[in-house]
Amino acid sequence: MVIGRLTDGVLRGVETVTASLGNTVSEALFQPSLRLGVTGLSGAGKTVFITSLVANLLNRGRMGRMQAVSGGHIEAAFLQPQPDDTLPRFDYERHLAALTGPDPHWPDGTRQISQLRLSFRIRPGGLLGGLRSARIQHIDIIDYPGEWLLDLVLLDKSYEQWAAETLARMEKRSFATEFLTRLADTDPAGPHDEARAQALTHSFTGYLRAARAQGLPDITPGRFLLPGDLEGSPVLTFVPLAGAGGRGSVAREMARRYDAYKAQVVRPFFRNHFARIDRQVVLADILGAIHAGPEAVDRLSQTMTELLAAFRPGRNAWLTRLMGGKRVERILFAATKADHLHHSQHARLTAIMAALLRRARDRAAFSGARTEALAIAALRTTIEEQHQRDGESYDCVRGRLLETGRQAAFYAGALPDDPMQILAPAQSGAERWLDADYQIMRFAPAPLSRGPGDGLPHIRLDRAAEFLIGDLLR
Repeated sequence: MVIGRLTDGVLRGVETVTASLGNTVSEALFQPSLRLGVTGLSGAGKTVFITSLVANLLNRGRMGRMQAVSGGHIEAAFLQPQPDDTLPRFDYERHLAALTGPDPHWPDGTRQISQLRLSFRIRPGGLLGGLRSARIQHIDIIDYPGEWLLDLVLLDKSYEQWAAETLARMEKRSFATEFLTRLADTDPAGPHDEARAQALTHSFTGYLRAARAQGLPDITPGRFLLPGDLEGSPVLTFVPLAGAGGRGSVAREMARRYDAYKAQVVRPFFRNHFARIDRQVVLADILGAIHAGPEAVDRLSQTMTELLAAFRPGRNAWLTRLMGGKRVERILFAATKADHLHHSQHARLTAIMAALLRRARDRAAFSGARTEALAIAALRTTIEEQHQRDGESYDCVRGRLLETGRQAAFYAGALPDDPMQILAPAQSGAERWLDADYQIMRFAPAPLSRGPGDGLPHIRLDRAAEFLIGDLLR
């Protein structure tokens, strides 16, 4: 018998109770689980976020803003084998060693879906807490590439719509010239030629890599950048074309392969993984987008709008879930790399993320889910300093530069108090910021010294965890 989520009860997180009762029913009833999806856009730091989150939940000395921690509700936290036997395990230990070893460095980024189960033994609270035994709560963390998340926006787009939107953006970008030149020599109504299709796809993939490198989030189809064992297959060999053609034409074959990509790549991911997520965190490098310019900020806003529609947010009513309409309950949009700014500017960064989210909510069919915007740093890599120059005082951060390893102080530029000073130029199609120059610097992890019971240094990771899972741990 299939059972849906029951509101705030002992059946929280039950997904399927089969006829073979026993251990399955016991875990579903008394050891509920929640699936937390983690993804990010344009190098926002998914792997570091998950590694630091788990490290700080296992050793909670730096998680004082979680009520379950300050209230003493968590008796123990421990890792267990993940429940999905066909998914790779998130390599927590290797990533933690990269961040905390004698030569700390950033771990490899996410290239495939993976999972990690973190389990908690919770001491019941309330007046009758002393009369009840401790309970177990499982958190199944699902890590998947941001490029795969972006593909969800294709589900409601025809080939013609996707191609027209993609080509319109490419016309304004100098780094698309090579592909557009090749495309100009292609007759959409002409006969399909596989060698030409492969060459066009190779050039188009180069464009997508350049767009990602510049912080632009419109990089669909995402599997072109992370093809895995699909590399070179027809389902990953198509490009946007303007024009139509008959049977056997280039245009007809491109449209067919686009539809196959949605049916055979995107929809299975949505059905098997994404549609089962209970709560979600979306990491975004807002500072990187601002540094890249108004177009990058505008595209990030558009992407967030489309993603909210894909999330189908709302309350997980048990009947809705029974009928296959499961919705994400909570979504955290986190602006990462807050440690690249002095704390005096963190509120401004949060306000920009909140404004982007508000615009997305206003434009998307959105109701029911709780959302929050935060500025965070999953791993703090800098210290704060003040520097004087030409009689002015600047709030700076100091860290170890990724490229050279030397220490350097850095001032990113003053973010505006009013987020519309960022959003308005982005929405109006401005090519650059008129009265500001926002800088960015890449910092390496700093050598760490941790006391007993301490996790990794961070900024507001405890507030992020409180929003995402805090209610389950009390």
